[in-house]
Amino acid sequence: MQKRRGISPVIATVIIVAVTIAVAIAVAFWMTGIIGLFTGTVEKVEFVSLYAVVQDNNFVVTAILRNTGTAPVTIDRCFLNGMPNDQWPGGINIRVIAPEGVNWPPTINPGGDVTIQITIPIDTQLGGGTLTHGVSLEVKFHSTGGREYPRLTVLP
Repeated sequence: MQKRRGISPVIATVIIVAVTIAVAIAVAFWMTGIIGLFTGTVEKVEFVSLYAVVQDNNFVVTAILRNTGTAPVTIDRCFLNGMPNDQWPGGINIRVIAPEGVNWPPTINPGGDVTIQITIPIDTQLGGGTLTHGVSLEVKFHSTGGREYPRLTVLP
């Protein structure tokens, strides 16, 4: 007959205590993450619409942005086909048309909208190409929080 031996009660107690502490730490980190999701501020901007029309030999690109996050968002830059607004050639203008009284760069409060209009002369050279009828245009807004919000439209 063989003699059976198990682990000592002291070792078993140490293992149980170590596993319990590890599980408690994991639950604490998990709960902290969940609480942070519900109480933290989130920057999130969505395009309501982006469209282009032709007016007076110009493309007029209109973007309506909505802040669906929980923190105010300031849009500090606009990119057209990868080129930032401070490097655009002359003739391209950007302005905020709604809400009234808001200037560039706009700050969008949670739940709020902003309408931005970009006027581009037809056949403008931009980013190694010509902005003319039927060409795709990538419009990307950058926030002071470091996030980018891109959208593509086709010039009419």
